[in-house]
Amino acid sequence: MVQYPSIDWLAIAPLIVLLGGTLLVLVTGSLTKVWPRGLYAVSTAVLSAAALVVEMVLWNRVGHEGPVSIINDALAIDRFTLFVWIGVTIATGLVSLSTSEYLRREQLEGPETYTMYVCAAIGAMIMAASNDMVVLFLGLETLSIALYVLAASHRRRVDSQESGLKYFVLGGFASAFFLYGIALVYGAVGTTNIARSGQLLSQQVFVKGDDALLLAGVALLMVGLAFKVAAVPFHFWTPDVYQGAPTPSTSFMASVGKFAAFAAMLRVLTTALGPRADDWRPVVWVLAIASVVVGSILAIVQSDVKRMLAYSSIGHAGFILIGVEAAGHAGDQDGIPSSLLYLLLYSVLVIGTFTVVSLVTRSGDRASDIGSFRGLGKERPLLALAMTVFLLAQAGMPVTSGFIAKFSVIKAAADNESYAVAIVAMVASVVSAFLYLRIMISMWMSDAESGDEAREKVTVPWTAGVVVLASVVFTLVAGVFPGWLIDATRDALVVVR
Repeated sequence: MVQYPSIDWLAIAPLIVLLGGTLLVLVTGSLTKVWPRGLYAVSTAVLSAAALVVEMVLWNRVGHEGPVSIINDALAIDRFTLFVWIGVTIATGLVSLSTSEYLRREQLEGPETYTMYVCAAIGAMIMAASNDMVVLFLGLETLSIALYVLAASHRRRVDSQESGLKYFVLGGFASAFFLYGIALVYGAVGTTNIARSGQLLSQQVFVKGDDALLLAGVALLMVGLAFKVAAVPFHFWTPDVYQGAPTPSTSFMASVGKFAAFAAMLRVLTTALGPRADDWRPVVWVLAIASVVVGSILAIVQSDVKRMLAYSSIGHAGFILIGVEAAGHAGDQDGIPSSLLYLLLYSVLVIGTFTVVSLVTRSGDRASDIGSFRGLGKERPLLALAMTVFLLAQAGMPVTSGFIAKFSVIKAAADNESYAVAIVAMVASVVSAFLYLRIMISMWMSDAESGDEAREKVTVPWTAGVVVLASVVFTLVAGVFPGWLIDATRDALVVVR
C-alpha cells in the first residue's frame, strides 16, 4: 500500500487560490474575445486579494496553534512564511494593476503576462515555505523560469529578448551551483530537510577537516543565493536585465524576486546552517559591504534611470544582507525582523517607483534616460511629487518607510557590534542620495530643450494611479507609524525547527 502524506488544505489554500484562479483566467481569456480594458489586471489583483485574506486567516491560526510542518515536512507554515506570502501577494496585485496600461500601450495585452506573474508568485511562496532543499529548488526554478519569460516578453524589442537570454543563461549557471551545493550538504549531513539539517549540525562535531564537504556545499549554496539577490560580485546580470526587460517585469523582479530570494537565504542560513553561522557570516559580511559600496557608486555614473535603479537595487540588497549578517550572531533578535521589514517596505517602494518610470518611458518603453524626466514637474506635478516621495524614501529620509528600513538593519548591525558594516552602510546611503537628487533635479529644475514639445504626453491611467497612490500612502504611513509592521516582523521569529 502506498502511504500518502496527509495534507492540510487550509495551509496551502493561498497557493490553490492563485493557481486555480490564474488557470481559469488563462483558459477563459484564450477562449473568449479580448477582455475589456484593465479586466485582466483587475482579475489578477482580485486573486491576490483573495489569497491575502486566506493568509490573514492563517496568520491568526498560527498565532493561536503555533507553527506546523505539512506534507511530510516539505513545507513549513509559520509566521515567517506567512509574512513573506503576504508581501508577495500584495506585490503581485500592485504590479498587475501597474501593468495594464503598459500592455495596452505596447499592443501586448492578454492574459499571458499575468499568468507568468502568478506562476512566479507561487514559486516565490514555495521558496519561502520550503522545509526541504529539494522543494526549495523546485520553487526557485518555478520563479526563475517565469522571470526569464517576463524579461523577454516584449516581442518587438531586441533589448527585451537580449535581457531574457542573458538572465536565462546566467540564471541557469546559478541554479546549477545551488543544486550542487544541495547535493554536497546532503552528502555531509545526510538529509535535505532544512529543520532536520540544523538539528543534526548542532549535534555533530567535525575534526581534522571532516567538514570540507559541508563547507564546499555551503559555498555553492551562497553563490546561487547571492546571484538571485543580486549581491556583488554576482550582480552583473542586473543592470542589463533591468534595463532591457519590460518595465513592469523589472518592477516584479525587483520586488517579488528579491523577496523570495532573501526569504530562502534567511531560511537556509539561519535554520539549516544556523549552527555553522561562524562559517557563512563572514561571507555575508563581505557581500554586504561590497554591495552597498558598488551599488551606490556605480548608480551615480549611469544616465539611464532603469540602470540607475538597478544599481540602487544592488545597494539595497547590501542593506538587507546587513540584516542577514546580524541574524548569524548568537542570541540575535533583530536580524531576521529587520531584513523582513526592509523587504516589505522596499517592495512597495520599488513598485511605485517603476510604475512612474513605466509611464514616463512612453510608447516603445525606450525613453528611460534621465532626460525623459525633464519637465515632469510641470507636465504632471502630482506624478512628479509621488516620484519625489519614492526617491526620498530610497535615500532613507526621515518620515518615510526607507528611513525605518535602513535604521532597522543598521541598528541590528550595531547591536551585534558589527560597527564597520554599519558605518559603511551609512556612508553609502549618503553617497547614493546624489543619485536620487539627479532625478529630482531633472523633474523639477531642468530647463526644456528643443524637441521636448514634440514628445508624447505622459498619461496616468486609473490602474497605475491607484498603484502610485497606494504606494505613496504606504510609504508615508509606514514611515510615521511603523510600530505595527515592526511587531509583525517580531512575530516572524518563531519558525519551524
